[in-house]
Amino acid sequence: MRLWIHGNARVHALLYSAGNQLAAAVLLLMFAPLMLVVAWLIWKRDGAPIMFAHYRVGQDGRLFRCLKFRTMVRDSEAMLARLLHQSAAARAEWARDQKLSNDPRVTPVGQFLRKTSLDELPQLFNVLRGEMNLVGPRPITVGELQRYQGARWHYLCVRPGMTGPWQVGGRSNTSYSERVELDRRYVEDRSAWLDFGILLRTVKVVLNSDGAR
Repeated sequence: MRLWIHGNARVHALLYSAGNQLAAAVLLLMFAPLMLVVAWLIWKRDGAPIMFAHYRVGQDGRLFRCLKFRTMVRDSEAMLARLLHQSAAARAEWARDQKLSNDPRVTPVGQFLRKTSLDELPQLFNVLRGEMNLVGPRPITVGELQRYQGARWHYLCVRPGMTGPWQVGGRSNTSYSERVELDRRYVEDRSAWLDFGILLRTVKVVLNSDGAR
């Protein structure tokens, strides 16, 4: 009986993964013209590279390179280090949220991409490669994992998502602890219907730019 249940769960996981990859392939074809326009705008404004890849923690703790269209200046890491060294307020905000509300590193094109969430489109390639799902907890860095404390196993047992409970639950208007709680509840209640509902709500959130920064 246990073997049957385990085997059934494995088949369900494989079908779910295949469905995400198929959907990602279709969406990539649909959005290809728009992605080319975005790439051209970035290149025209600030040159190469067009995309930014940062290591994130995936399912079972495996690291992967999460893709985004580049929205910041090319020396963003050095600029952040200088800013955090010079400003106590920036250090406190970064320590609390792992982001800055008025980040001077973001380019004008990048501000538009973030407001419309178009910077996230390259993550369709991550879904196609089996590193992410369309819906799930947003991918986090190794340093952020410790902030999940007791909920870290919730995060590690599923693939990160392009959208998830945080996106439709307030995004940057929520605290980090609220984000962790949203992810924990999502994993405990996870279902195909819940994912479908989050996808529908994501469309509304993106169109209204709710909580985008």
